Amino acid sequence: MSETEPKIRVLVAKPGLDGHDRGAKIIARALRDAGMEVVYTGLRQTPEMIAEAALQEDVAVVGLSILSGAHMALVPRILELLRANGLADVRVFVGGIIPTEDLPALTALGVAGVFGPGASTETIVAAVRASVRPS
Repeated sequence: MSETEPKIRVLVAKPGLDGHDRGAKIIARALRDAGMEVVYTGLRQTPEMIAEAALQEDVAVVGLSILSGAHMALVPRILELLRANGLADVRVFVGGIIPTEDLPALTALGVAGVFGPGASTETIVAAVRASVRPS
């Protein structure tokens, strides 16, 4: 990233009732250490709270950490609200426990990437960068 290039702004959110946020915090730190501006919303965020935070924080990327299995209910609603707020260009990534059979549906909805347990932080950082600044 050059000195004149603006930092990528990322919102990391934990939608739903899941209370485990260690992975989200690790990803937030990795993105920050890679030179991105990161806003972490904390636990138990509603889709409405996440979409509003994305709007208020003027982010380019939203990263969702979902371990509860509710991704097929939460992700479509968050994407719908982002679009309703004029944020259709915001790239959305999902991390957590996501069954392989749900990947095509998430991709069809517009999710930019899905990362499961064991995904390297380097891979995630590279994917976020590439989604905002294609080479």
